[in-house]
Amino acid sequence: MSNSSNRQSDINTFLTIIEQQNNTIALLTKNGEDMQNTIRDLRQTIANLEETIAELNRRFFGISSEHSKNISLPADKESDIAEDISEDDAKEPPAKTKKSSKPRKPKASREELYASLPICEVKCPLPDDQKFCPDCGTPLEPMGYTFVREELRVIPAKLFRVRYLQQKMRCPGCHEEDETTIVAAPAPASLFPHSPASPSLVAMIMYRKAGLYLPFYRQEMDFGMSGVPIPRETQARWFIKGALEYLEPIYSRLHEELLRRDLIHADEVPCQVLHEDGRKATQKSYMWIYQSGSDGKPPVALYEYQPGRASVYPIEFLKGFHGMIQCDGYAAYGCIEDVILICCLAHARRKFFDAVPKGRQKRIRLLDINSEQALDEPISTEEDENLLPAEKGVAFCNRLFFKERLYKELSPEERKAKRLEEETPIWDEFWSWIDTLDPSGGSKLEKAVKYALNHKESLMNYLLDGRCEISNNSAERKAKVYATGRKNFLFHDSVDGAKATAIVMSLVETAKANNLNAYKYLYTLLLYMPDYKNEPSGIEQLLPWSIFVQDKCSGIIDDSLELPENRGNLPI
Repeated sequence: MSNSSNRQSDINTFLTIIEQQNNTIALLTKNGEDMQNTIRDLRQTIANLEETIAELNRRFFGISSEHSKNISLPADKESDIAEDISEDDAKEPPAKTKKSSKPRKPKASREELYASLPICEVKCPLPDDQKFCPDCGTPLEPMGYTFVREELRVIPAKLFRVRYLQQKMRCPGCHEEDETTIVAAPAPASLFPHSPASPSLVAMIMYRKAGLYLPFYRQEMDFGMSGVPIPRETQARWFIKGALEYLEPIYSRLHEELLRRDLIHADEVPCQVLHEDGRKATQKSYMWIYQSGSDGKPPVALYEYQPGRASVYPIEFLKGFHGMIQCDGYAAYGCIEDVILICCLAHARRKFFDAVPKGRQKRIRLLDINSEQALDEPISTEEDENLLPAEKGVAFCNRLFFKERLYKELSPEERKAKRLEEETPIWDEFWSWIDTLDPSGGSKLEKAVKYALNHKESLMNYLLDGRCEISNNSAERKAKVYATGRKNFLFHDSVDGAKATAIVMSLVETAKANNLNAYKYLYTLLLYMPDYKNEPSGIEQLLPWSIFVQDKCSGIIDDSLELPENRGNLPI
């Protein structure tokens, strides 16, 4: 009995030991799984940090354009990056492309380039003492002139003082009767009372600042070398007063015209104002950009200064607009009521491009429907299985951009039909491919996929109307115009200065878009607006697309033909 009890006790002990071992094994297995998950998470964190470091290297030491192929780095970074790139290149085959049937745009001839310039012929006759035959001394007979060469000659701008002398006449008959009747000749109105500023000088200062991005201190140096001391403070005062007093009515009228359109492009770019009530000099402000689309009407491009980036600013500026807005994925535009948002495909493509390893980015060519050079047709994702997921995303976008380039010259109706026929299948393939992806959390690829899915409807809304663009690049180019100027003048001293800059840049860019000479347009406005700023019919005649302005401000301009004293009146 005791032996049986002992045997049972041994069995129970053995079973307890086995259970304990099983628990230990289960615990170790769980700990192993936890360790594997931790290792996987740490590896993903390391990969994300490496992506962040590479992005910071590009931002600090490289070129900010997604088109760049060569990244400039310090010497201590170049060897490491070059080694990584060379390893990637050794592993990856060269990029494949399809040849495009569209020929490259031919270069313009010299005759075509200079066709609008006036021609001045300089004849080079023989000296009188050489008009005899060197062999027999017989007088030579003329045979005409032979073309030898052509050159471009420039006459630098000249500044001079203009004194208006007003003629006065009196009646001798009244004078004999001890009465005086004096009649004075009319004189042109002054642009600014008690100021030497003229329409041509202020227009030049405005054009240099808003069109050529020359800060006032550089203009001050240039005027000084011409013998004319015009302090930067004086230039700024003329710039602001001229814009707010004479150009603002034209700006407001262009704003009204823009709200009547069916399609608007919008974007925003940071700026800085030093002196603004209730704000620090270091706080970030914004210059908002609004531009008309490809609707077949005269183009309009407007800048607007605002102290922030909140949705209230585009809502207020676009009050009364009920059409389509092409923009990036910024949420503020989604707060505007009764509009259709069309998200920019270039922004979605940029997300995928940023997710491509830096060593492979140089293999990618990004298509743009507005580039002068025709690029090769991109390969489809099925034709190259070696493409990484991010590269496939870029390839899908490139295929859509290539199609858009082919439809560029079509009418809106034909473009819409072509898009629905040929681009809809690409979009269907793209979304099906997106559904197959499972990117790592926090990676750039995950951000690209989320961005595409979050804007799925708005990315495809351009298919609704043939006048819409596939990207918002036209507004971004206007943002780049301001950013180029900001690199030179750095900041605005006051709110009035920022508003004046927005007005003048709006008129310069709108003039350029309507094929006008921007300086001549500013000069024409300052020439006539002092007398017509309160007359709606006069303002209509001074819009960029009016026949009067098109005649005055197109082609080669000679200011000497139209001066304040002989300008005449507007045809109203």
